[in-house]
Amino acid sequence: MSEEINNSLKYKIFGLTIEHLSIFYGSFLILWGVIVSFVSGSNSLTSFIPSLIGLPIFIFSNLSIKFTSKKKIFMHIVAFFGLIAFLGGLDFFRSVISGNTFQNVWADMSKIILLTTGAFFIYQCIKSFTYARKKF
Repeated sequence: MSEEINNSLKYKIFGLTIEHLSIFYGSFLILWGVIVSFVSGSNSLTSFIPSLIGLPIFIFSNLSIKFTSKKKIFMHIVAFFGLIAFLGGLDFFRSVISGNTFQNVWADMSKIILLTTGAFFIYQCIKSFTYARKKF
């Protein structure tokens, strides 16, 4: 019963707590990087950048669920990597400014994915953190 009450006090997005949304987001970034690398036939490690950002998001989200006493620090680390995703996606504008937009379709698509999903994710993290501060 107390778990139900505790769960109802948590900030939710699409019915998910921020920890579970983070697991999905980390998994998405990992898969995106792997799929894009193979589909594009890229031999560059940079095509795995979304995966490298998604891995710590996935790991620390799971740790925040497993070790609830450390959830605050783990979720701040998750938010930090979400911010890195967003900032990395801003590199898309460099190709826009230089006039090289979509010369490398997969690279620019990855940057757009990082930019948009990173912005959404950081926004949700901030909302979750402010919700937690107001509730507790």
